[in-house]
Amino acid sequence: MILVNTDYIEGKKLEMLGLVKGSTIQSKNIGRDITQGFKTLVGGELKAYNEMMNEARALATKRMVAEAEALQADAVVNVRYASSAVMQGAAEVMAYGTAVRFV
Repeated sequence: MILVNTDYIEGKKLEMLGLVKGSTIQSKNIGRDITQGFKTLVGGELKAYNEMMNEARALATKRMVAEAEALQADAVVNVRYASSAVMQGAAEVMAYGTAVRFV
């Protein structure tokens, strides 16, 4: 599966199949949440939250690709990511794009 953030793939004619998306809501455990809270007092990278968001993006992408494969797509163009806080220590990540088939 080809994933691009442009609305075309060089040298390919595309048939649009429709919007595909994948999402997840992730949180870290309470112990890590407390240690990350202390980190905000002194500043610096919140590595546990960085890992959480990387995992969430990967899972959301995997779910988007699964939707595209169900449509028998060859690629997803115009891939975008969005995130929002659901509650303290938890975030929703959504991956979305347009599923296409090569003509």
